[in-house]
Amino acid sequence: MEIIVKKSFPVTGMSCASCASSVESMLKSQAGVVTASVNFAASNVWVEYNSGVVNPGKLKETVQSIGYDLIIDEHATHEQEEIALLEAVILKQATIRASLLTIPIVVIGMFFMNMPFANWIMLVLATPVVFWYGRRFFTTAFKQIRHGKTNMDTLVALSTGIAYFFSLFNTVFPHILMYGENHAPVYFEASAVIIVFILLGRLLEEKAKANTSSAIKKLMGLQADTVTLLSEDGTESVQAISTVQFGNKLRVKPGERIPVDGEVVDGASFVDESSITGESLPVEKLAGNKVFAGTINQKGSFVITAQKVGSDTLLARIIRMVQEAQGSKPPVQKLVDKVASVFVPVVIGLSVVTFIVWMLLGGQNALPQALLAMVSVLIIACPCALGLATPTAIMVGIGKGAENGILIKDADGLEQAHLVDTLVLDKTGTITEGKPAVTDWIWKTDNVDASKSILLSIESQSEHPLADSVTRELKKEGVQSMPIDHFESITGRGVVASVQETKYAVGNELLMKESGIIITQEDKQAADTLQEQAKTVLYFGGDGLILAVIAIADQIKSTSFAAIESLKKSGIEIHMLTGDNEHTASSVARQTGIANYKAGFLPGDKADYIKSLQQEGKVVAMVGDGINDSQAMAQANVSIAMGNGSDIAMDVAKMTIVSSNLGSISSAIKLSKQTIRTIRQNLFWAFIYNIIGIPIAAGLLYPFMGFMLSPMIAGAAMAMSSVSVVSNSLRLKFVKFDINN
Repeated sequence: MEIIVKKSFPVTGMSCASCASSVESMLKSQAGVVTASVNFAASNVWVEYNSGVVNPGKLKETVQSIGYDLIIDEHATHEQEEIALLEAVILKQATIRASLLTIPIVVIGMFFMNMPFANWIMLVLATPVVFWYGRRFFTTAFKQIRHGKTNMDTLVALSTGIAYFFSLFNTVFPHILMYGENHAPVYFEASAVIIVFILLGRLLEEKAKANTSSAIKKLMGLQADTVTLLSEDGTESVQAISTVQFGNKLRVKPGERIPVDGEVVDGASFVDESSITGESLPVEKLAGNKVFAGTINQKGSFVITAQKVGSDTLLARIIRMVQEAQGSKPPVQKLVDKVASVFVPVVIGLSVVTFIVWMLLGGQNALPQALLAMVSVLIIACPCALGLATPTAIMVGIGKGAENGILIKDADGLEQAHLVDTLVLDKTGTITEGKPAVTDWIWKTDNVDASKSILLSIESQSEHPLADSVTRELKKEGVQSMPIDHFESITGRGVVASVQETKYAVGNELLMKESGIIITQEDKQAADTLQEQAKTVLYFGGDGLILAVIAIADQIKSTSFAAIESLKKSGIEIHMLTGDNEHTASSVARQTGIANYKAGFLPGDKADYIKSLQQEGKVVAMVGDGINDSQAMAQANVSIAMGNGSDIAMDVAKMTIVSSNLGSISSAIKLSKQTIRTIRQNLFWAFIYNIIGIPIAAGLLYPFMGFMLSPMIAGAAMAMSSVSVVSNSLRLKFVKFDINN
């Protein structure tokens, strides 16, 4: 039976882009693996595999065979952190101890070469540096070669090994390779210093890489560990979060994190939802309102009913989406991976060519010069910076988005967003609130309080959505209902009822006429004015007279006006599509300043409209919140779901705006542009570094300036190139967004 599973596994032991490429290619070659994608910066791999053919244990063995390891325990988050911390401690200790042994080697090599037994002292000091503190380079390189692969460790092992064994030969047999009156040179200091610089570079690189995943750590830190559980008899007890089940009632006290997604059933408070939505202002929560795991209750206390727990909560889903997105690869990274996979063999070839050229043209000192140039080329050309250029920027960019309530599904969506020149907006739930609300009350009676009570009593019995809007508004005002004698719903017109032997009606103009209720010219003018504003009008009449004219509308979000204006100023063309009528569509378009709109559109019409825009050469983003938008969103170049919408829309979308604030779309596009700019900067410097560094290391400047690059300097330059690329990516953390624009 074929069951395709997609899982993420932490990978340990990777040190460069070629390592990631090796792990990826080995996993892809394993029977039953559909695809594998390694993120070097995040030190993990997403594997899609047929569980009937291969299992995680087999995947682990495959990765171990080339010198790395896979953590397959699903509950090993802490294990991964412990391994990372332990490796950091070991790396730090190795760097310090190797440095202490290397310093005297450098001092002797530079100032005391003529002292007795200088070479032997350096040999004794360099041996543990190269073969103990640098042993991993050799063991990993050997495992790679056994499988016909190469990586950074191959370059380090070759360069330091050549320098060490050449020096060892000249120490043991000092007179065989003599040049004039001098003994043959030794390069113990070069081999030791290279190891130290690479260890130091990795230490700095790991610290910098750890900062790129801070967004995930922050999100995980929002998860509560314990809850206050209310039993059926009303007693409270503190329980582990893992014990909570659907339907449990939980007490949330002031200052506590809400543990699960649920609904308030008792009490009220303000909740800080900024960690999820990016919105800075606390949101009032009353009975019937939804609350989400990870948000912070402020001063009040309330009871919630658990509706989504564990991995089903919005917070867990956000964490999962961010993790998957950070592990995904944009098209540019796939090209970089191809370059990285052939880079090391090419560098080894260049180093051999360098050696041969120096042997032919180097004159009296050909051999030592050839070895120096060869070692320098091997060291300086390490593809670490190349491998870190894209994933670090993607990780920081996606993490930054998550902190601001912008969930990015994959790197491709992030890369595409900066090209968007046309934005198509669904009306309902995107530009508007997505739920009808009472906007106007025009009372035609002196006894308003009593009339409100009667109206609430009647509308509470109705199942029509417009009636819900009326009852919700009246309950907010604290109006109390009263008993009614008779109630009847009349399809397409409204409802009629009797209260204390008086007949009342709530509905349209036709119902009023049928119920014998007179609509005056003044009433009609008020209704016409409201309808011109794209509002639905309800009449409330009783005892033959109109008591109130009520206007209901799906209100435009307060944030939509500024957001649309901001998008237009940035040069993006705005279109609005809606299934609503022409009257309502034109009113919303006029109020928001949208010139291009279409009314009465079915789901298929929206997709066709986007296709026509794409045929004009436009890069289209579609923003929606419902199932009816999913077809159009799938057609668009970039699909954006509003967070209060359907799960289907969010599954289709490449981006999700958790807060449903249109202002976040400008922020998402800005984030995309900043991230792509950072990736380009990183790739430029990574390539330029190698394009300039390799010829200099090979000795190109020697005929003109007499300059030969020391392998020690090459090692330092290589280490700093990786750190500089990661540091450039971390600058994305400081990009400022105003999602309330």
